[in-house]
Amino acid sequence: MSGRPAAPPSRPDLRATLRRPGDALPGASIGTVPILWNNVDVEALRLGTDADTILDAIARVGYEGTQLGLGFPEGAGLQEALGHRGLRLAEVYAAFPATPAGPTEDALAGALERLRLLVAGDGDVLCVALDGDPDRDAAAGRVATPGTPILTDAGWARLAEVLHELGRATQVAGRRMAFHPHAGTLVEAPAEVERLMAETDPALVPLCLDVGHYLVGGGDPIEALERYGERVTHVHLKDVDPDVEARLRAGEIQGFGAAVAERMFTELGAGRLDLDGVIGCLVRRDYAGWLMVEQDSTWGPPAESAAIGRRVLASALRRAGAQQAGA
Repeated sequence: MSGRPAAPPSRPDLRATLRRPGDALPGASIGTVPILWNNVDVEALRLGTDADTILDAIARVGYEGTQLGLGFPEGAGLQEALGHRGLRLAEVYAAFPATPAGPTEDALAGALERLRLLVAGDGDVLCVALDGDPDRDAAAGRVATPGTPILTDAGWARLAEVLHELGRATQVAGRRMAFHPHAGTLVEAPAEVERLMAETDPALVPLCLDVGHYLVGGGDPIEALERYGERVTHVHLKDVDPDVEARLRAGEIQGFGAAVAERMFTELGAGRLDLDGVIGCLVRRDYAGWLMVEQDSTWGPPAESAAIGRRVLASALRRAGAQQAGA
């Protein structure tokens, strides 16, 4: 008898075990956002976790892809790091500065640099948003408050111009672009999303619906999915703690960044998001884009929260698939 310890059993690839025949949305891909480890919006919430540790965790808990994160390698190095783990680059996030007069003069150049990173990493989606604004941060969740800064008519025209140019560049590069309305920016509330959709060409400016940000902005994600339909080509799945959100709306929490630090965005399934309703809308249109599970911060270990989100989504897809089969 050998004195050597037995080799540990091989660990199954959860990407196979979490996606089963009969699950809803078989054509969709499931990714996550590494903001859990290193928050891009709130510097105090950056843990300083290295890219290898983050990517190992993302693959281990069952995701198929990731957003480009802080400290990740670029280009061939990123492709190698992802390929080694069986991951794909789902998206690169591009937030550009704007004032009520619209995007600043250097906004397009910055966004094109993010597009370069997307192409170099062989990624899929350029996810575009406006950068945070201190005054809008303070008004997040209650943008109807008098005095809240808003885009002027000229600002909307300038935004549409920049997005159209960026959309054309993205298509020339063989990638996809989607605009992400975001709390604490000049495009947050449903009326602002509606104006953006009206001001822009659907072929050049599809919509990334972040269901959590849309809730904080005062909207119903299910209504948005039904209203905008095929124009929603990219989805961020994010849940909202109703107690923290209520304190933000009441002015007890001073702004969006502070609400994130209070963990307003919670684990998928732990907040007020109607996840089954969202999945049901996507099933009805046979959605085949990315489903990006996102949580801006967590009270616990990031990998645990990422794992919870992945399993809650798996359960929702299983329920929706069973409903389809029984229909």
